[in-house]
Amino acid sequence: MAAAKHIEINCMPENVEFLKCKKKDPNPEKCLDKGRQATRCALGLLKELYQRCKDPMEGYVGCMYYHTNEFDLCRKQQQAFEKACPL
Repeated sequence: MAAAKHIEINCMPENVEFLKCKKKDPNPEKCLDKGRQATRCALGLLKELYQRCKDPMEGYVGCMYYHTNEFDLCRKQQQAFEKACPL
């Protein structure tokens, strides 16, 4: 949840292609490749974010976990994370 905005922006092409595939054909086997591409993008981005701004990311993730993903209660940590790793 903490990296949702980053994933949305950076992995949009992969996610859009996956959703188009799912809409065109509900058979899960038909979209496995597109799903793998979307997953690979998100995991790669998470690894990159963790390497570039580990402490702010951990602070934000910890706050989100503690407050059950309530963004409003973690704005300070969110700002620190987004300052360290801008969108």
